[in-house]
Amino acid sequence: MDTLGGEAQGRGGGRGDGATAPGAARRPCAAGAVTASRVEVRRGTYHDSVTLMQVSRQAGELPGVEAAAAVAATPVNLELLARQGFAVDGGGLGPSDLVVCVRAADEAAADRALEQVGALLAGAGRGAGPGAGTGSGSAPPRSLRAAARRDPDLNLAVLSVPGRHLHYEITEALRAGLHVFCFSDGLDPAAEAACKRFAAGRGLLLMGPDCGTAILDGVGLGFANAVRRGPVGVVGASGTGIQEVTCLLDAAGVGISHAIGVGGRDLSPEVGGIMTLRALDLLAHDDPTKRLVVISKPPDPQVARRVADAAATTGKPTILAFPGLDAPPPLPPGVGFASSLEAAAAWAAGTSPASPAGSPAVTPGAIRGLFSGGTLCYEAMAVVAGVVGRVASNIPLRPEWRLADPNRSEGHTFVDFGDDAMTEGRAHPMIDPGLRNERFRREAADPGTGVVLLDVVLGHGAHPDPAGELAPLIEQALAARPGGLSVVVSLCGAAADPQGLDAQAATLRAAGAQVTRSSAQAARLSLAAVGLDRAAARPTPVRRQAPLPGGLDGMTFRPGPGPGGPGGLGRPRPARPGGEGGGRP
Repeated sequence: MDTLGGEAQGRGGGRGDGATAPGAARRPCAAGAVTASRVEVRRGTYHDSVTLMQVSRQAGELPGVEAAAAVAATPVNLELLARQGFAVDGGGLGPSDLVVCVRAADEAAADRALEQVGALLAGAGRGAGPGAGTGSGSAPPRSLRAAARRDPDLNLAVLSVPGRHLHYEITEALRAGLHVFCFSDGLDPAAEAACKRFAAGRGLLLMGPDCGTAILDGVGLGFANAVRRGPVGVVGASGTGIQEVTCLLDAAGVGISHAIGVGGRDLSPEVGGIMTLRALDLLAHDDPTKRLVVISKPPDPQVARRVADAAATTGKPTILAFPGLDAPPPLPPGVGFASSLEAAAAWAAGTSPASPAGSPAVTPGAIRGLFSGGTLCYEAMAVVAGVVGRVASNIPLRPEWRLADPNRSEGHTFVDFGDDAMTEGRAHPMIDPGLRNERFRREAADPGTGVVLLDVVLGHGAHPDPAGELAPLIEQALAARPGGLSVVVSLCGAAADPQGLDAQAATLRAAGAQVTRSSAQAARLSLAAVGLDRAAARPTPVRRQAPLPGGLDGMTFRPGPGPGGPGGLGRPRPARPGGEGGGRP
């Protein structure tokens, strides 16, 4: 272990502007206390970001510890450590190096915290030991193919590994005859396309890379909500997009048959929608599925047209939900287009989009959107940009609207904290909201900010109490600028989610936030809050080329069968002629 920072003493804790390092735990020391700081580096030491977050929090709970952080040495993490007052020489460091920082009330407390971090990391590296969880005392399989040979009933592999190992693990899983849910990212588009062609040729699903959510036969993968079963099938090149649509359907009393994630780049020109077309083919032959919703950030126009044509061949009414897309592709009969997730969910449920949530008090200024979900960010940006024009972002609607520095706002600004550049070496913001919390403090204190707009996403895999973590920040921000700031929250969740949807909403409202159930509605409310074009608060309509077949327009579906009902992710069947495989999701 190399010591870079040694020890430093000073008054006031040296916390800089209040930034919190990723995964860092922080408690204020008594006013005027003398503190001791430690900065240590372990070169060539890798731990996953969730482990580092948990270790940091446990070390931060030790007596006398003000701040503790164990992080990968990525540029984002090093910048946050510097804002927190830790002196780290980042020269020659990279994501495979570990930085451990501690600030405590005295030397002994700092030393104990460092020892605790080391012990916790050593325990994480050892894992649970041979035979854990097998029930037989035998050593666990050392590869995906070995696991598949040991248990012939296995049919799905879930991958969350460093990107440099991804191509190998995907290939191994597909060769073992397993469907793949790939949460990790790290393949270039050409390699992704090749893997997906290989999967399709073997009658398999490759959900990802960069796939955040799927729900198959009622079983959630990645970030997923506890929604009911029913007749709507969802295909999504978007994790939070799937989450919002399925949660809005659940709130309307309508369930889903399956929600198949395909990864954020599937509708790019390089990949060509291979898995979206595969998923549509599977759902076309799934009897419990009666209507289809396809979700993506703005796709390549030619790929979008290919998807629309494929949706028409399913024989099932389909809506394409592409937030941020200026114009839909040509729509064959039976296929509609919605420019918001809210409108797509309303169509699938046979209801109308939610009405605007009243007229809030006006707090003029810029709208600053801080999102954990990329598609939710796109949806809100599209609504706001339709009124104000340019909205700067790290995932811009137009190339010329890209932020020069994602850490600095330019007028109306929306930031996706789940973007790859913001999550390297740290947990996703739905798990660890520290980076967004730090940005919230800065934006809320900026006198040029009129509204801070955030998403809060519930469900399995997400933070156990996101509202509880955010509410104190909202209270402090509104108290510091009475009458000068509004906070609007788009709450994505289902009634049966482990966090408790109603309790989360109540906590946010008690803190002073205005809470909605969709990103588009939150954007309209934000426009009204800054006094811009209240007429823009009208819901987005659905466009379609021709009436949907089957007499289903306006029909509200009853909830479908419960878990264990028809359908199923079975063993893959041989591919049908043409290369697109058979089987059911």
